[in-house]
Amino acid sequence: MKKQIFLIAALLWFSWGGFLWANEQRPINGVVVSADGAPVAGATVKSLSTNRATTTNDRGEFTLDAGEGEKLTVSYVGYVTQEVAVSGVSLRITLAEASNSLDEIVVVGYGSQARSDVTGALTQLKGETLKQGVSVSVDNLLQGKVSGVRIAQSSGEPGAGIDVFIRGVGSIRSGSTPLFVVDGVPLSNESVSAGGANFGLGSSEAKNPLNFLNTSDIETVTVLKDASAAAIYGARGSNGVILITTKRGRSGEPTLTYDMYIGSSSVIRKLDVLSAADYRAALPDPAYDHGGNTDWQDVILRNALTQNHNVSFSKATESGNYMASVSYMDQEGIVQSSDFRRTTARLNAEESFFDNDRLKVKMNLTASDIDETGVPNGNTAGSDGQLIIHALMANPTRSVRDENGEYTNFNMNAHYNPAYLLHVFDDKTNTFRVLGNVEATLRILPGLDYRFNYGIDKSTSERSSTMYPNVTDRTPLGAYVQNNRSSLTTLLDHYLTYNVSVDKHQVELLGGFSYQQFKFSGTSFGMENIANQGEGVAPEHNPGYSGIPTNPGGFAQENELQSFFGRANYNFDDRYLVTASLRADGSTRFGEDNKYGYFPSFAVGWVLSREGFLKEISGIRELKLRASWGQTGNQEVPNKITQASYSLSPSSGYYLYGDLALINGTDVNRTANPGLKWEVVEQFNIGLDFDFWNSKLYGALEYYNKTTKDPILNIPSEPLSPTTTVWKNVDARLVNKGIELTLGSQLISTQAFNWSVDVNGSTLSNTIEDLPVSELYSGSISGPGLSSVYANIYKSGYEAGSFFMLKHLGYDSEGKDIFEDISGDGAINADDRQIFEGAIPNFNFGLNSQMRYKQLDFSFSIIGQTGGYLVNNTAINLNINSLASDRNVLAKYYDAGASTTNAVQLSSLYLEKSDFIRLNNVRLGYTLAPRNFGWLQSVNIYVSAQNLLTLTGYSGYDPMVNTAKSVGGNQSLGVDYTTYPPAKTFMVGATIKF
Repeated sequence: MKKQIFLIAALLWFSWGGFLWANEQRPINGVVVSADGAPVAGATVKSLSTNRATTTNDRGEFTLDAGEGEKLTVSYVGYVTQEVAVSGVSLRITLAEASNSLDEIVVVGYGSQARSDVTGALTQLKGETLKQGVSVSVDNLLQGKVSGVRIAQSSGEPGAGIDVFIRGVGSIRSGSTPLFVVDGVPLSNESVSAGGANFGLGSSEAKNPLNFLNTSDIETVTVLKDASAAAIYGARGSNGVILITTKRGRSGEPTLTYDMYIGSSSVIRKLDVLSAADYRAALPDPAYDHGGNTDWQDVILRNALTQNHNVSFSKATESGNYMASVSYMDQEGIVQSSDFRRTTARLNAEESFFDNDRLKVKMNLTASDIDETGVPNGNTAGSDGQLIIHALMANPTRSVRDENGEYTNFNMNAHYNPAYLLHVFDDKTNTFRVLGNVEATLRILPGLDYRFNYGIDKSTSERSSTMYPNVTDRTPLGAYVQNNRSSLTTLLDHYLTYNVSVDKHQVELLGGFSYQQFKFSGTSFGMENIANQGEGVAPEHNPGYSGIPTNPGGFAQENELQSFFGRANYNFDDRYLVTASLRADGSTRFGEDNKYGYFPSFAVGWVLSREGFLKEISGIRELKLRASWGQTGNQEVPNKITQASYSLSPSSGYYLYGDLALINGTDVNRTANPGLKWEVVEQFNIGLDFDFWNSKLYGALEYYNKTTKDPILNIPSEPLSPTTTVWKNVDARLVNKGIELTLGSQLISTQAFNWSVDVNGSTLSNTIEDLPVSELYSGSISGPGLSSVYANIYKSGYEAGSFFMLKHLGYDSEGKDIFEDISGDGAINADDRQIFEGAIPNFNFGLNSQMRYKQLDFSFSIIGQTGGYLVNNTAINLNINSLASDRNVLAKYYDAGASTTNAVQLSSLYLEKSDFIRLNNVRLGYTLAPRNFGWLQSVNIYVSAQNLLTLTGYSGYDPMVNTAKSVGGNQSLGVDYTTYPPAKTFMVGATIKF
């Protein structure tokens, strides 16, 4: 019996001891990092069973007594709280960023706010969410990320311009480009690179003014969409404002980061023109069979390589922080001979002085040097077209080279061997740009700060264009043109901010003065009848080596903007929010009668989730109703248009003396209008922000009505006026209204697996009202016999830039075109043109998904649009009648049985829907976090694909195109003219943190 009692006691002892051993409180070491492997300093680590807690140090490390299996929570502002179970004595915990954190600080004009206090319509994106795929400029990164924002490319060429539309088209002639502000410095929307020369093949546009920024340096991008958010920028906020902030040093150990990727790009799709075999079968004249077999798209296109390298170093100290980076990008274009090379350097530094950081001084400086090589692909080319159209029209039975190895001479007017065009054409651009500012903040009294901001944006650009002597009828004796451009923008800001809190009342006041000066100048000179290619010194190195000088030219412009602004924010009990702002802008671009414009805004917010009747509902984390009204302006008009302009002309001359010597007379080129004033955009917005079940479902719903008033137009003048047109504000209105919806979810959030998804969609209705003239035209069409033919019409009651053309009904039994006879007179002419829906899509959407399983991450994005149309001007040049002139055609016209005798006319035959769905980006990565190397934080290796798949019925290269084909300054919308095609890209890269 005693043995049994002893045995039972021993079993109980060992069982209890084992239990105590299993739950022994012992030191647990761990490290907390973000998704990119960076340490998270100051995170709270807490035990759910014992309530013991600690915080991580500068290296993200912590030590806490806990037992095996014990549950710990890890939390930090801006990140999703993680719950982990203790396993072993060493933990590595990765926190996912909270997509909808109420405590997140968002950037607003001249300051920042907690997201929970925001009353305007804005969206802030983190730089890490934007770094997907090859992208030269930051504006292209916004595709599918923000509701109400649409991106259209003027060209797929590396570094080319991009059109950004925020809540529709805000102006008839002044463009729709938003204001970009980089680290507190508003940029001018003027081009900083020199334009190209026109050698009879069209002149190419200047490059994207934002391509100087290294996208790896970006910390956040904030889009201000409504007037309440943008009105603080007054005269330049009518098209929205995009605020860009760059990275700074973070707390913790110094971080050295190396980013790199290598990619291969190819054309997203080829156009379906007839192959050599199909062309021979379709030929009405066997003389056009030249015996070859050439895919001319393959001749000018290539698989292009891209490489990008970025090294950055950052550190935060007790009194400040700094970040430095150097990057190099080399991107080949998918068209032979085109490329883009950029070197950038950036230095951001911040330091504090005096007692308790009374004075803070911040400096931002970036410098970029860009070299670009272009191709003869100008959007202003006439019926002759340019490189792309020549490649598409080229007879596939011709060979690239003849039997002697020389480029085949087509011996045709207005049509040339595209490979030969590339050979005899040379276009190089160098642009050097420096953007920098110094900002000082002085705490005068508790809550009262004075800020001073001085910024400079300076650039110089040189573009050398050469057309060597050639066998075509385009500059056959050769020519060289050098265009130079210089710009300097200077900014000076002074403003005071005052913050005070009394009980439940919080007030923030802002008042200031801003002065900005813009200077632009340029020169141009050239040579004609230059030496043959390869003979002597190339003209770009020595223009005077050979040839005849042409008349030099030049220009210089200067304008200034002087502004006073103020804003008041009031918060009662974190429930009721009020924001009011006013900005007064004075511009030298406007006449004496309206030198200043005044732009007010007002917004209110009601945080329903903090009211007693909702506060106790655990599933509601945030529910905020907000409404705003405000006015912004648009001053993007040519300089001096309020003043009269004169010139001397012999056609207006007279004979003053008896020697019959003609004295030049004076012509009036522009009628003065000192009463000209800003275009005003008035916008009403109502929104609802929500976050349910701890971010399982969050988002925002917006309704907006945005009306442009007093648009500036160059319209026919009154009788007896010295000029036929005059610049004038008219009483017309351009109305954009719609609904925006953003939905997101942290679907899964565990230590091992995180999955978040967000979708956004926006509707848009656009209408012109009360236009004082019958109609305005734009969208010039290029093609044989189509000079002075325009695709866009601006007319009351219709969408801006609607299409105006004949309606094509099909083909008759002989393949002849059938058009609708609107006038009923039995003849088809200009009177039978009809108005069709325009280019503006009525629905845009995007879907973005991010997943992380342990060290593996996977993300993808999808974008799309519906309801818009494009005029396929490329197809006009590839119509069926090209078969009768030794040129190629699109296969669809031949397959439709069209007659080769059909005349080329602008009609709905070339009007196509621009609807599409695109798998915009896919990324798969793996993060290594070696614990045995104290000097190595993490290595993320990834593969990515961009523009991988596009589902569309559009027959051109890309449904997201918008070729610049303006007429009289009125912007064109939805014309696609042989645009440089976009590319799909596959890439592999790595991010290494030391």
